[in-house]
Amino acid sequence: MLMIKTACTLLAASLFSFTATSCLAQNASSMPLDQQSRQSYEKRAAELVSRMTLEEKVSQMKNHAAAIPRLGIPEYDWWSEALHGVARAGYATVFPQAIGMAATWDTGLVHQEADIISTEARAKFAQAQAAGNHSIFHGLDFWSPNINIFRDPRWGRGQETYGEDPYLTGRLGIAFITGLQGNDPSMFKTIATAKHYAVHSGPESTRHKVNIDPSPHDLEDTYLPAFRAAITEGKSDSIMCAYNSVNGQPACANTMLLVDTLRRDWGFKGYVVSDCDAVDDMYSAVGHHFSPDAAHASALAVKAGTDLDCGTAYSGLIDAVHQKLISEADIDRAVTRLFAARYALGLFDKPGATAYSRIAPAQNDTEADSAVSLKAAQESIVLLRNQNHTLPLSHSIKTLAVIGPNAEDSRVLEGNYNGVPSHPVTPLAGIQKTFSAMGTKVLYEQGSPRVSELPLVVPSSAFVGGLKAEYFKTGDLTGASSAQQDSHIDFDWNQAAPLSVGDAHDFSVRWRGQFQPVAAGTQTFRVQLQQCFPCAGTTSYKIFFDGKQVAALSSPDNDLRKQKFSFTVPFANTNPVRFRMEYSHTGGTLGAGVTLKWQPSVEALRARAVDIAKQADAVIAVVGLSPDLEGEEMPVHIPGFSGGDRTDINLPAVQRQLLEAVASTGKPLIVVLTSGSAVAVDWTATHAEALLEAWYPGENGGTAIADVLSGKVNPAGRLPVTVYQSVDQLPAFEDYSMKGRTYRYFTQKPLYSFGYGLSYSTFTYQNLHLSTVSLPAGQGLHVDFDVENTSSVPGDEVAQLYLTPPSSPTNPLRKLVGFKRISIGAHQTQHVSFDVSPRSLSMVNEKGNRAVLPGSYTLFAGGAQPADASMGATQMFEITGTQMLPR
Repeated sequence: MLMIKTACTLLAASLFSFTATSCLAQNASSMPLDQQSRQSYEKRAAELVSRMTLEEKVSQMKNHAAAIPRLGIPEYDWWSEALHGVARAGYATVFPQAIGMAATWDTGLVHQEADIISTEARAKFAQAQAAGNHSIFHGLDFWSPNINIFRDPRWGRGQETYGEDPYLTGRLGIAFITGLQGNDPSMFKTIATAKHYAVHSGPESTRHKVNIDPSPHDLEDTYLPAFRAAITEGKSDSIMCAYNSVNGQPACANTMLLVDTLRRDWGFKGYVVSDCDAVDDMYSAVGHHFSPDAAHASALAVKAGTDLDCGTAYSGLIDAVHQKLISEADIDRAVTRLFAARYALGLFDKPGATAYSRIAPAQNDTEADSAVSLKAAQESIVLLRNQNHTLPLSHSIKTLAVIGPNAEDSRVLEGNYNGVPSHPVTPLAGIQKTFSAMGTKVLYEQGSPRVSELPLVVPSSAFVGGLKAEYFKTGDLTGASSAQQDSHIDFDWNQAAPLSVGDAHDFSVRWRGQFQPVAAGTQTFRVQLQQCFPCAGTTSYKIFFDGKQVAALSSPDNDLRKQKFSFTVPFANTNPVRFRMEYSHTGGTLGAGVTLKWQPSVEALRARAVDIAKQADAVIAVVGLSPDLEGEEMPVHIPGFSGGDRTDINLPAVQRQLLEAVASTGKPLIVVLTSGSAVAVDWTATHAEALLEAWYPGENGGTAIADVLSGKVNPAGRLPVTVYQSVDQLPAFEDYSMKGRTYRYFTQKPLYSFGYGLSYSTFTYQNLHLSTVSLPAGQGLHVDFDVENTSSVPGDEVAQLYLTPPSSPTNPLRKLVGFKRISIGAHQTQHVSFDVSPRSLSMVNEKGNRAVLPGSYTLFAGGAQPADASMGATQMFEITGTQMLPR
């Protein structure tokens, strides 16, 4: 047997290919795949690890695991992203940002999205393996979903979450995790990673050093339930520990979180990965100052159960073993978990041996996948105001004016942690296509910047007649070209080439047209190049006005962050001038992409918007935020925004001024918000005829918005967050106490409530029935009722079930215990039922103990919270006795 192993290992080493590693699986186990349990994977992994040196073991505990040729082990990068589509790996189906997924309140749809994401991941993996590509973002384990609680709207990364409610977050997290990991009990389709564990939700500026001391009540009641659901019900095979410390211990070395809770209480058997540089933060100058050096920090993290490090700290593990800070057995345990995961993904099986490994590259970014993305965008849109039934817009409207800084910006489709959409539809493009087909004339002006301090995309209205574009499969504008018409220059091609040049390794583009200034005088422009990590290749561009070169650059991509790309051009008047831009990217498509931005006169932009509003029968204003303003640890420091977070939650002043100016024309104003967080649109809430929240809606966002505006789609999205009137209603951002936060503990009147959303239909709730009105503690409660569509318009309704417990200092005002998105035909009735578990009926005391407690409770069924529902049903019941529940 030893001779067979040796021969197979030598073969693998000589071939050093993915295929050759299948002999590891043949040696370790002859058990048929469908009979292999986790235990068998662990045994196979342990046997493989036993043949490694200490140095080889440590090399496997970093996000880019090194190859071990003598054992036939190829390199593997654990860092891949799939928050709302396979990210940073080229073209992929881009679904609505996670907060938009949450607004659908549709677990089945979220599961379907994740299943598509995992299929596209397998398709990309197959293509990468065939090309010998083992690089970052091309693996099969994904650092998603983000199930942190969005406790404060100022957090820039809240867009990545499923909102503020632990129950909603837990249900959607389970749906996403099971969709990613697949339904084969013998292996994973991909592996999901629930993050960031735990008590993590901003501010971004202090995340590397802050210590958070949540009360035992808030920890158990708010911050841990979604993670518990992800592990105990979703069976997530991976979890990511956070940057921050909790109760004095960094999260990635926190024994309470990783040992006592995760592995002992929840029975977690998978692997833990650190957030990137989180272990480094334990000893770095800007971090926690918890450990003196990498050796001590890495030893503490591994002993606590952090198996994989995204960073450099685990380079200190060898020294840690020599110093006897950690045993080699602790190293073995971590590496065994990692290889068990790789075995469970089928990475050491013969290619094509399983159904998952037979998923072909052609199954990426399909029309069917795009259709699901459109459905998700349609379902995510929340109708917040519809005065006098302004929407859907009448077919009698002859002219529409579309204005706003977000109408024609692809970034507001994508959000962050995104893939590259092959056919993105901006709000303007969607409205133009839908309403032009109805015989409506559509006018467009940008109207304002998002914030007066930053540039934004030069819009199509600045290029008279559009831009003639020539695309070349060379990096120097030579050879045959493909011609097309582009409306403006705003392209994300990261890890992909333009569709018109196919799979060209190098490419270049020349745009020509007529540029029309909005005012005479000096105009500032900026070229924004795609931010890449890691970077490769070289980017070059030249820009000409009236034949004169005004800007140029040629630089390796890894130097681009050091460059300044702003330039100015004087214009004598507003007459059109000749424009030409040449762009090339060589050395591979990683980091390809370019956007031409400007900072024109705010007053001139606004005047042009008012002018087209006067010509129109109605105005659609697409305003809000963008991933350029809110996100992860960003270099943005302007009024209202700081480092990716927000310092206030109002719509930026320059956009509000635009809305007020346009409204003064007397034309009906419909406002479409794009954002990843709640925006306090107090003026809009009382002055606009209609208001939609569209989030960052994915590749088909523009089509979905137009579908709702035109009435093709009846909106039914619901808010997954509370929209506060202002930050004055909130505690300090740094305060992690839940008192006064979220609908469960907020006692003031918000602008819009969690769970709120309007429809073009009307619904009533009746015949609410409980299985008992006297429930012994520890038993579940069956609830059913009828929902009737009392209108002539078929539509979706989100039936929500809220529990109001007895009043106490620690009990929430109310809490969500059930929800279902249902479709009901005109004048039809649907029966709905819920089984409410003892855990949903339980409360948490000040010591963090969870129990079902005696007392009088109220259940409310409706399309929103009790105070916001136009029609609902209420029933009281008693719980008798007490039943303690496990953590």
